[in-house]
Amino acid sequence: MTSRLVVIPTRRAHSNHAEVARSIGVDIIAGRYPEGARLPGDAELTAMFGVSRPVLRESVKTLVAKGLLTTKARVGTVVRERGAWNMFDADVLAWHLDAGIDRRFLNDLAEIRLAVEPRAAALAAARRSEADIAELNRSMERMRREASDSVGFADGDLALHLAVANASGNLFMRSIGNVIEAALRASFLLSAPVETQDRETVLLWHQRIVDAIASGDAEAATAAMTEVIHNGLRRHEDVSPSSSAAPAVSAVVEPGEQS
Repeated sequence: MTSRLVVIPTRRAHSNHAEVARSIGVDIIAGRYPEGARLPGDAELTAMFGVSRPVLRESVKTLVAKGLLTTKARVGTVVRERGAWNMFDADVLAWHLDAGIDRRFLNDLAEIRLAVEPRAAALAAARRSEADIAELNRSMERMRREASDSVGFADGDLALHLAVANASGNLFMRSIGNVIEAALRASFLLSAPVETQDRETVLLWHQRIVDAIASGDAEAATAAMTEVIHNGLRRHEDVSPSSSAAPAVSAVVEPGEQS
């Protein structure tokens, strides 16, 4: 699916070649240059962006390194298949936010979360410090005082999940959380529990994560985290990708800050 649900424009890049790479990258992800398509020639692209050939070539090298493009002799520069894209690259993730998050992106995000976050919660239950518990409680307090459909509520939700990853003591889990931070924020905004019952359910299960980690109950922490992710995915499914009522959330993210 390619229907746009949430758009989070990132700030412009700080160099010519980075900005050209971002523009082409967004066009690839949005499908304006589909898989297998050949990019326009150097002369056309340099004229389009108003840059020199060295700047363009540096931009193409960047996109090749991120898995979006390949260069072939006598063929030119070709868009690679989606499976080759480095989805853990901070720029590639930011460009997805620029292009618009669709249902497929949200499902993929939920699947990687299910593969990592329940285990992170279990490790956090075994390794958490008093400072970790204090941070989890601060995140819960923020969620409770903010309106469900506010950026503050989403940020509190995000802070709680990042605090769990941090409390796990596993550097890889921390890094994954940091890389997908912007996508998680967009996901939480989209799945905001607007109805009173939904809000109470969200707060209840997040509190169960905190309580289980604080009490050292790894099994309960795992179960609560799994339920939180599934519950969010169910709310995503209630938003029709073809509906004109689907929200468009605008929040500016600095390139590189989401990594």
